Amino acid sequence: MRGSRQGLVALVGAFMAAAPLSAQTPTVTLEEAVSMALRVNPIVVRARGQVTTAAWGKREAIGNWLPNISSSSSYSTRPGQEILDPQTGQLYTPTTSSYSAGLSASLDLFSGFRRFAQSKAAGADMRSAEASLVSQEFSVILQTKQTFFNAVAANELVRVAERSIQRAEEQLRISKDKLAAGSAIRSDTLRGRVELGNARLLLLNTETQRATAEANLARLIGVDGPIRPAADSMMFAPAQLDTAALRLDAVSMSPGVIQADAAADAAAASVSVARAGYFPSISASYSRSWSGQALSQLDPSWSARLSMSLPIFNGFTREGGVTRAAVNRDAAYAEAEDVKRQINAELTQYLAALAAAQQSMDIARASQAAAEEELRVQQERYRLGMATIIELLASQISLEQSEVDIVQSRLDYLVAKAQIESLVGREI
Repeated sequence: MRGSRQGLVALVGAFMAAAPLSAQTPTVTLEEAVSMALRVNPIVVRARGQVTTAAWGKREAIGNWLPNISSSSSYSTRPGQEILDPQTGQLYTPTTSSYSAGLSASLDLFSGFRRFAQSKAAGADMRSAEASLVSQEFSVILQTKQTFFNAVAANELVRVAERSIQRAEEQLRISKDKLAAGSAIRSDTLRGRVELGNARLLLLNTETQRATAEANLARLIGVDGPIRPAADSMMFAPAQLDTAALRLDAVSMSPGVIQADAAADAAAASVSVARAGYFPSISASYSRSWSGQALSQLDPSWSARLSMSLPIFNGFTREGGVTRAAVNRDAAYAEAEDVKRQINAELTQYLAALAAAQQSMDIARASQAAAEEELRVQQERYRLGMATIIELLASQISLEQSEVDIVQSRLDYLVAKAQIESLVGREI
């Protein structure tokens, strides 16, 4: 009875160990992974915060055109000198109270075109922040896709290793049958055992790689625990690209180009802000106040003021500010042009990588078909005693390599496609 119970426990344990991990591990699609990564990635969160900050900067620039209004009020009381009450004959200390209230407003009538320049700079900062957000989002999307595709490739490599184990087990069984029948030598079974051991070791390595890739994906999308990518066969469909349209989009609509152009506009607006120091400033103010010793007896008063100021010389501070702003503007324009050239060069590189990956996929599929047929022929020849175990194992290794090549070429294709999408700022 005890032996039967131990055998049952061992059988249950073996079944649980052999159960597929995919039945226990939750899955995530590419679209879900991208959406989750955009929600939790700190770079994107920070970029969204910068957009919010830039929006308030734009509101502040509008507020510069509005008057500043302030109010004030006060109440005070203080003791006076002691005096004698003639009716009671006692000394007492009277108190004196005072009340005051005021309302004032001021408005810059002319600030040397500074407010125009500040509004322009605030708008440019807003566009720069929005472009930076888009750029960061596409950067995170690219990173998420690459991590997702790595996890998909690792999962496919596990299946390749599992098929290798199945073929090695089948080959070992055939070798044992032939040895029992006297039509094979013992070294054939030994080689078969070695090949089976290598296949199992390969499975362990690929499972480790898959666990690492899935852990990286889980961290990137903000999931605690393992997560498995749900691959879609449509993602491997070849893309029909209009390279001329892609180049136009890359140099005009790319998030990197938009961000660089917005930064150049902001730098140009800073020059206008610096030049405003050469113009006079005119401001007006008005205030009204009330004061008295009783709330019912407050005396009103008012004042109005119109002032103008012009800095004639301030130790070359204005000249230095204009020079620095102009230098930054020229550098920003140069960087914007360089970004366009860089994106054009990167697009050429990614298009070449995409074409090479598509060609590699076609070659890998043809190699797999040829390797499967060669393995079938070698297996039949080995059964008939016309081929050696070395020839059979060589065909088996060739088939395994072709399957790995398919996985690698698919990964290269998906990564190159994702890089192009991140560069041009849209799906292709």
